Amino acid sequence: MTYAIIETGGKQVRVEPGRFYDIELLTAEADEKVTIDSVLLVQHDGEVTIGQPLVTGASVEGTVLKNFRGRKVLVYKMKPKKKTRKKRGHRQEITRLFIDSITLNGTVLSAQEAATAETAVVEDSPAEATAE
Repeated sequence: MTYAIIETGGKQVRVEPGRFYDIELLTAEADEKVTIDSVLLVQHDGEVTIGQPLVTGASVEGTVLKNFRGRKVLVYKMKPKKKTRKKRGHRQEITRLFIDSITLNGTVLSAQEAATAETAVVEDSPAEATAE
């Protein structure tokens, strides 16, 4: 299993190819390819590459699925016996990013096509077992 830890939006996220993640808003439209170069760690077949602070030559490529707003968070402040109340709401802008591949020094370690090929083989296996 291959994964990477990337930094985006001031947060660190563990990402795997073939999955989507909700991250802070990126300046990209839907169905647009995005490359993230701020990779902190890459793990591939038991080999771990740790950056100081970033892994040189590593990148994560993804596709923006959509941009949307998260659920509303209410902040309510009150001081007792002072008749002071503040009610504020906030909705965070979010980008849903689908991870296509993880690349290290120009070599694609894991891609989404390989992940779908493995699941196709696993799905075909039970069908063949029941047919026999």
